[in-house]
Amino acid sequence: MQRRRRPGFAVVFRAVARRVARVSLNRCEQRLFDYLHAHKEERHFWLGKLQSAVKAADNEHVAAVRLEAELWHYYVERSGVAAPFKEAAQHEGLRRTSMRNLAELLIRLWTEPRPKQKAPVDGG
Repeated sequence: MQRRRRPGFAVVFRAVARRVARVSLNRCEQRLFDYLHAHKEERHFWLGKLQSAVKAADNEHVAAVRLEAELWHYYVERSGVAAPFKEAAQHEGLRRTSMRNLAELLIRLWTEPRPKQKAPVDGG
């Protein structure tokens, strides 16, 4: 039985992502994820950027918010030079699209989970 894809909806699930459940990515996020997966230099650049952002942020939520905006700017920049993005921009336009799910997915894939902080024990 072949699964039918709905337009604008993609599911990412890779063997390397065993600790990550299925994640829904929009078309733009999926295109960027696939591009990073296929281009080693770009992936290494974003790996370093992502790890730095997570270290600098108070928590992963804050890091994802910051990275989401940077991922969108990168998508727009790539749409001027890289074929898959150029074609998509011609057909779909460059209306602002959320990259939040992608940012959260990359954080889960490319960083070590932070240990949970223990709640302070009441002395009373």
